[in-house]
Amino acid sequence: MSGAVSAQILSQLRVVLHRPSHPGNIGAAARALKTMGLARLVLVSPRHFPHAQADALAAGALDVLRTARVCASLDEALSDAVLAIAYSARPRELSHSALDARAAAAEAAQAARHGEVALVFGNETAGLANEDVLKCNRLAYISTDPHYSSLNIAAAVQVAAYEVRMAVLAPGRLEPAGNLAPIEEVERLYDHLEQSLRATGFLDPGKPKRLMERLRRLFGRAGLEREEVNILRGMLGAWDEQGRTRRER
Repeated sequence: MSGAVSAQILSQLRVVLHRPSHPGNIGAAARALKTMGLARLVLVSPRHFPHAQADALAAGALDVLRTARVCASLDEALSDAVLAIAYSARPRELSHSALDARAAAAEAAQAARHGEVALVFGNETAGLANEDVLKCNRLAYISTDPHYSSLNIAAAVQVAAYEVRMAVLAPGRLEPAGNLAPIEEVERLYDHLEQSLRATGFLDPGKPKRLMERLRRLFGRAGLEREEVNILRGMLGAWDEQGRTRRER
């Protein structure tokens, strides 16, 4: 793959730090990105930014810090991405099946040929909440020594960025990606689906999140394309209209 094509694919990737609390980790993460040819850093509600400690730890990657985008919510940070991969060391009962970092990188590299891809990392102490993971299409973990598995956020970003870079540069491994739907469109599908299920009484009002989590997992595995989302929204719209007609009789 040519250098220009590789650079174009890498430019489609962003790293999202969700509610980082230590400015030094932000700077170190910026340095990790730049060493792997990535330049887009997104910060969701950082506790301290901008900050001198972030600048000090960036060590030559101040350009990445200066162009970092700050968002008020994870939804905003992921809105135009077609693939979001949540990195977490903790198993999740109802979340997506976890991929190792190399397999996740292969999916990221493939999807980045078509659209925006986000690699999402949680807070230094709490990581990502279950609802944050469910906003992503994939869940990934970094294989570590089971006797000492704790990774600093910047170190985790470095490993993930390296794996993605290697996946992009690997000759002949990337297959054409479909026209994946942006996450904001998939989120609107989930909202519509929940409303329709509530209207029919199918959704248990006592445990509405349980079913919706399973449906998110199902559609997340499928990797919905934009046309498929439109078809499903159309089906739900027809379903809703039939329900209204019956109620009016």
